[in-house]
Amino acid sequence: MRIFLTGATGFVGSHTVPELLAAGHEVIGLTRSERGAAHLAAAGAQAHFGTLADADSLRDGAERADAVIHTAFDHDFANYVENCRADADVIALFGSVLRGSDRPLIVTSATGMGDPGDGSPALESIFDADHPIPRVATERAANAVLEMGVDVRVVRLPQVHDPVKQGLVSLYIDHVRAAGSVPYVGDGSNRWCAAHVSDVARLYSLVLAQGERGARYHAVAEEGVAFRDIAEAVAKGLDLPLRSVSAAEAPEHLSWLTMFVGIDMVASSAWTRLRLGWTPVGPDLLADLAAMDYRLDAAVS
Repeated sequence: MRIFLTGATGFVGSHTVPELLAAGHEVIGLTRSERGAAHLAAAGAQAHFGTLADADSLRDGAERADAVIHTAFDHDFANYVENCRADADVIALFGSVLRGSDRPLIVTSATGMGDPGDGSPALESIFDADHPIPRVATERAANAVLEMGVDVRVVRLPQVHDPVKQGLVSLYIDHVRAAGSVPYVGDGSNRWCAAHVSDVARLYSLVLAQGERGARYHAVAEEGVAFRDIAEAVAKGLDLPLRSVSAAEAPEHLSWLTMFVGIDMVASSAWTRLRLGWTPVGPDLLADLAAMDYRLDAAVS
């Protein structure tokens, strides 16, 4: 199949490219730069120039493809609401191109969208359309495209990591490095789910090959890692003091990260593993935090 992949030079997308190529697919990767095009060529993929704001380029890429995998997302959390709305617009555009065909569209969301609201792990079978996190716009858009008859499949991501990047943890690291101490909320027993980027990339390929129309899949290797353990690993790596802060104090110490740091973000992938035969094998989150070079700024792509 010819696959149009957004985010092809980003963290998740760049690892997904070789998985798709190894499965025998042709990959057309969205990139905005000659440097990105060179990386894609070196990996064996074709470059398609454009951005998420360039509707004509996105439409052309989708029209040329047998399937679309949308991994790109702007992780500027200062404009999180606007970026989530933009993501919904991109999904709607892809839906308009793929409507009336059997070509699949795989979109990317977050495991929190499957939160049952009772403290138990998020599930693939649940979607809270009234979820307060703005990323809900992604799955609302996916549902709208599904109702148009498009073969939409959703991959929900946890904290995706390797020794260089770790999802929201990367932004937490950058924040606490500048602040000079490493806070966690309360006793830090709240947990975050996680998966190594290599396992996540392999899941995208499996969802393309075996996924079902309208299904949601959780790319979760670890159901939940205690946030205090994450904070302790970061404090050790940065050689900074660890400290507990109350929920009331958290905004002073964590700024916008407060909306995430003190909450449970646990998720199950039991259904995903059963349906697709997916078995994560990569290093766990704490191992990658122990292995990273803290002299370098972290970043999310």
